Amino acid sequence: MNSEEYMIRNAKPEEFDAVGKLMINVYSQLDGFPKQDEQPAYYNMLANIGKLAGKPETELLVAVSAKETIAGAVVHFNDMQFYGSGGTATSEKNAAGFRLLAVDQRWRGKGIGKLLTKACIQKAKDKNLSQVIIHSTKAMQTAWKMYEGMGFRRSEDLDFMQGELPVFGFRLYLGK
Repeated sequence: MNSEEYMIRNAKPEEFDAVGKLMINVYSQLDGFPKQDEQPAYYNMLANIGKLAGKPETELLVAVSAKETIAGAVVHFNDMQFYGSGGTATSEKNAAGFRLLAVDQRWRGKGIGKLLTKACIQKAKDKNLSQVIIHSTKAMQTAWKMYEGMGFRRSEDLDFMQGELPVFGFRLYLGK
């Protein structure tokens, strides 16, 4: 399957546990990314990812196949005050953001991450926001390259430390 065969939609409450497991699986396997015993609160947040969807202006998006198989997910924020990261990102105005993009390893290389990213960018455009803000780490080089290829640029003012892990900020200006 390629990305054209996937639909992006909001996750259903009965899918929240499966999405949490997908995210834990993806993030725990990243080389150089903290493991569950090193950052238990982070992994608890991943396990309970559906709780983020209950915040205002926040959506848990999934990429699903025609058979409703979840290939990937991301949390989109139309209002940065609900973004929940360290650093200054939550004080950004006229901006959307997304976090926790994860693609099941069985479906990597098929454009699912790009499809989810494009959906978040479109949501920001639909709200007439001027920028999209994201964060990445050195352990996420594949995603980092994809974001830069889509026009995101490093924005050091958004960088922060998550425990001992450096987290790097990016912006995509939407030309408004």
